[in-house]
Amino acid sequence: MKKADANLMKEINLNNVRQAMKLVETATKPQLASLTNLSVVTVNSLVKELQELGELFEDDTVPSNGGRPALTYKYNYDHSLALVIYIKENDGQELISATVVNLRNESLDKKDVILSVFQRKRMYQMIEQLVGLYPSIKVIGIGIPGQAVNGEIMVSSHRELMGVRLIEELETQFKLPIMVENDVNAAIFGYAMNQDLEEDQCMLGIYLPQSYPPGMGIYLNGKIFRGKNGMSGEVKYLPLGLDWAGEMDPKLFIDGICRLIQTVNIVLAPDRVVIYQDIVDPETLQAAWKAFNREHWMPSDPDLIWEQTFQQDFESGLRKLTLQELEPAQNRSASHSPWN
Repeated sequence: MKKADANLMKEINLNNVRQAMKLVETATKPQLASLTNLSVVTVNSLVKELQELGELFEDDTVPSNGGRPALTYKYNYDHSLALVIYIKENDGQELISATVVNLRNESLDKKDVILSVFQRKRMYQMIEQLVGLYPSIKVIGIGIPGQAVNGEIMVSSHRELMGVRLIEELETQFKLPIMVENDVNAAIFGYAMNQDLEEDQCMLGIYLPQSYPPGMGIYLNGKIFRGKNGMSGEVKYLPLGLDWAGEMDPKLFIDGICRLIQTVNIVLAPDRVVIYQDIVDPETLQAAWKAFNREHWMPSDPDLIWEQTFQQDFESGLRKLTLQELEPAQNRSASHSPWN
C-alpha cells in the first residue's frame, strides 16, 4: 500500500512539473521548485525522468546571482501530437479536413479533401499518411455531424455515416485512441473556452444549418453535458411540426427558432444561448424573440447571442477536446486545473 501511495505521489509531482513547464516553456530547477512547491532534490529526479521521456531538453545556461550558471530546461511541445479531423458539408459536397497539432495547439500540418460523397476509405488514407509522417501522433479526434452510441454512429445528418463503427475501425487499424465528438458539442466548448465564464454557468449552443435539422450542445460547470449515450441536445426530435431539412417559409423558420429556444429555456434555464445560423438576419430574430417572449412570458430569460462563427468554434473546440485526451487522467477528470 505504501509503495502504491508513493507511486501515486510521484505521478502527481511529475505531472505538476510537466504542467508548470508547459505553462512557462523554459525554467531552471530552482524556478521549477518554486513554481511547484517541491524541493530542488525532488525536482532534480523528476526533470531527469521527463528528459528521458523526451518531454524536456536542456536549453541555455543563465547567470545565477554570482554563483555557477544555472542550466535551463525547455519543454518539448512536439513530444506528443494530436490528429484532429472534422467532416462537414461544403456547398453540397463533403469536406474532410485533417490537422496535426502539438501540445501548444500549434498546427504542424493540414490536409483537406473535398468529395462528392463521404468516403471512409479516403479519410483512412489521409490518416495513414499523416500518422506515417508524424509518428508522435498519440491520439486522433474526429468531429462529426452526429453521435456515436457504443462505438456505432446512430444519429447523423449525413446518411453516409449512419451505422459506421468509426472508433472500432480506426483503433483496430491505427492502434491509437480515437475520440469522436459531435460538432455542436465541440462548437459550444470552443466558444466557451474563449469567454470569461463563471464556473457554474450553463450555456447552450444551437446550430441551425441550411437544409439540415438543428442540433444543440450543452456546456455546464466547465464541461460538455452529454446525457445518456451522449444523446443530449438532439433537438431535431422535438415535436415542433417543422421540416427542417426542406425549404421553409421564413416566418415558420423564425417561429420554430423561438419555440425551440422557449422549450430548452424552460427545461434548462441557461445563462446564455448561442444561436449559430446565417439564414435570417440577427436583428429580425432578436425582434421576433422579444415579441414571442412578451406573449409567452418565462421566469428565466437567457442572454441570446447570435453568431456566425460555427466553423471557427467547432475547429477550436475539437482541437482543445482532442488535446485534453493527451493530459494525464487526473487532469482530465478535474474541471479546472491550476495550470490551465
